Amino acid sequence: MRRWMGIPLAAVLLTACVTINVYFPAAEAKEAAREFVDNVIGDDAEPSTDSENGDPGAALGPRADRRIDWLALVGIGSAHAQSRPDITIRTPAIQAIQARMAARFDSQLRAGFDAGALGFAADGTIVVRDASKLALKDRVAVNQAVADDNRDRRAVYREVAVANGHPEWESQIRDVFARQWIASARPGWWYQSGGSWQQK
Repeated sequence: MRRWMGIPLAAVLLTACVTINVYFPAAEAKEAAREFVDNVIGDDAEPSTDSENGDPGAALGPRADRRIDWLALVGIGSAHAQSRPDITIRTPAIQAIQARMAARFDSQLRAGFDAGALGFAADGTIVVRDASKLALKDRVAVNQAVADDNRDRRAVYREVAVANGHPEWESQIRDVFARQWIASARPGWWYQSGGSWQQK
């Protein structure tokens, strides 16, 4: 009888032997963000460098690959599904958002960045940092363009995560994109760093 009682315990241990890790592909996400941002801002944007951005994975928060494999510590093997997919940004939804953002940037936002009225926030959005640098007649339209663009930015971070089968990556995608907007900014444009505004 005792021999049969051990079967459920053995079954539980066997199912516990397999753990699955899905790693956030930071390098691939950074490359996808660079491509997306350069297509929005334009080809003559500043090239991104690691010295400006720091480690691409530095601000991503806790990562799945840093967990302790307790089963391995007690001698039970684990199978790791090390999923390192390319980050796709070529879905109809993402490309539609990108096209809207590029058109809006050229027609309404670029002049605000050039004048110093707008800046890239640390959370991957745009902020009106100095409305006095905008002509009075343009302020309402620019404020509306900023609101529309921020809505599209939040949507694209979500869509990229969902398109890659990992909605839980949304905050990490946003962080990577936030750093890329700053890295691709042109000289003279403003961005937030450490809670204060800096000029590139």
